[in-house]
Amino acid sequence: MIKIVYPAPTFKIKKEDNKEFIFDGIRKRWVVLTPEEWVRQNIIQYLIEEKKYPKSLFAIEKEIMLGELKRRCDIVIYKDTIPWMIIECKEMNVPVNEKTFDQILNYNQTLNVEYLVTTNGNSTFAINCLTQTWLTELPNY
Repeated sequence: MIKIVYPAPTFKIKKEDNKEFIFDGIRKRWVVLTPEEWVRQNIIQYLIEEKKYPKSLFAIEKEIMLGELKRRCDIVIYKDTIPWMIIECKEMNVPVNEKTFDQILNYNQTLNVEYLVTTNGNSTFAINCLTQTWLTELPNY
């Protein structure tokens, strides 16, 4: 498991019609603040601020095709215009387990990335697909 110390949140949050929204700086729009979205925004902020990932290389809710089925990857990060990392986010009370990894492995059949990451905000696991080794920290960009 990877221990992540998240930066202090600097999110823009607003409330409309009894719903909370968070501003997504990657998609440049307000999105409903669900528990999963909270995890996604925190991991994005961590990768940008701590690991120096360029904002321009993130794709959020990237649509892919698995055979005839449309699926959405929570986060895809590119390197040299090629998909490099897939991150699957779950809300904090959802355990990161084999089922989570099966989901992300299916996505990787289409994208063929170097790194797969699953997180629920508390537990984060990552594997280097090329070396088939578990990581003890997320790679710097």
